[in-house]
Amino acid sequence: MLRHVVFFKFKKEVGEGEIADLEQSLAELPPVIPEILSYEFGRDVVRSDRSYDLALVSTFKDLDALQRYQKHPDHQVVLEKVNERCESVLAVDYLTD
Repeated sequence: MLRHVVFFKFKKEVGEGEIADLEQSLAELPPVIPEILSYEFGRDVVRSDRSYDLALVSTFKDLDALQRYQKHPDHQVVLEKVNERCESVLAVDYLTD
């Protein structure tokens, strides 16, 4: 299995409506992308100086499945929103049992 972890830091000017819209778009991906085995995301509650604003943790069968997810047209639409609204995005992909 492959775990895909992403951290999002929103631009200061991004409003609550834009964040909620992004969250809704993220929530719509699992039913339409069969490669997604597990998928959860949430906003940071600590709000420290080192915190990012939103985290996503998902699981895929293997690297090929992750790459199909990344190329999927519905994921590309979400990625455009992420690029418009985030000043920084970090990702780590690692193998699990």
